[in-house]
Amino acid sequence: MRNLVDFSSWQAVITTLLGLVVVTVLMVGIRLLVMETVQQRRNRENRQINERLRTLIAAYKTLGGSFTGELAVDPTHLRDLLAFPGGADTAAGEDLSVSVSFDRARRIRDAVEGALSDVILLGTEQQVLLAARAATDLVAGRPVHTDELVVSLRDFIRKVLDLEPVPTQLAIPKQGPTRPGGEGGGKGKGDTGGGDRAGTKQDGKGAGAGGGGAAGGGMGLGMGGGLAQDAPGDPGREAESSPLEHRD
Repeated sequence: MRNLVDFSSWQAVITTLLGLVVVTVLMVGIRLLVMETVQQRRNRENRQINERLRTLIAAYKTLGGSFTGELAVDPTHLRDLLAFPGGADTAAGEDLSVSVSFDRARRIRDAVEGALSDVILLGTEQQVLLAARAATDLVAGRPVHTDELVVSLRDFIRKVLDLEPVPTQLAIPKQGPTRPGGEGGGKGKGDTGGGDRAGTKQDGKGAGAGGGGAAGGGMGLGMGGGLAQDAPGDPGREAESSPLEHRD
C-alpha cells in the first residue's frame, strides 16, 4: 500500500492515480460479472419455477375440475369391452348411448394419464407417490380417485404463490377429473366445422336463389297489379270508384 500511494512527485501521483483507476475498474468488472451470473441463474430458476407451476396448475385443473357426478376414473379400455359378449357390437356403434359413454370415459382417462405423467415429472415427493399409486391402479384396471392428489397439488400451488392456506374448517367436497365439454373428438370437430362451412355456403346459395325468386315474385306481382288496374271492367276498380262518383 505504501508503494502504491506515493505523492512525493508528480510522476508518483500520476502513477498512483492510474493504479487506483485500474484497481477500481477491475473491482467494478468483477462485481458486474458476478451480478450478471447471479441474475442469469435467478432468471433460469424463475423460468423453471414458472414452467413447473404452470404444468402443475394444468394437472390440478385436469385432476380436480369436477365436484359432482362420477368422480372416479374408469380404467376400461376398448380391448376390455371386446372381451365381453356383444362388446364388438357395442364398439361398432349399435348401442349409441353406451358407445358415447365409453368414449367420454376414455377421453377422461387419457387426460388423467397425461396429468399423472406431468405430476410424476415435476411434482413433490408426496405428489409423485400419489401419482404413481394412481397410475398403478389404472394399469391394474381399478377405478382411481384423485382427491388426495388434488389436495396436495392445491396446497403446494397456494404455498408457491404466497397465498393463504385453505381454512381447515372449510369442508370442500371431493374433487374428481374434469369432464370433457363436447362429445366429439378433435377430428370430429374439424369435420363438423367443414360441414358447417359447406352448409353455410349452401345456405348462402339457397338464400341467393330465394332472394332471386322473391325478386321475381315481386316483379310478377307488380306487373300483375298494373295489368289488373289497366284491365277494363275490373269489379274492384268499380267498387273503389263508385263512392267517389256518388259523392260527386
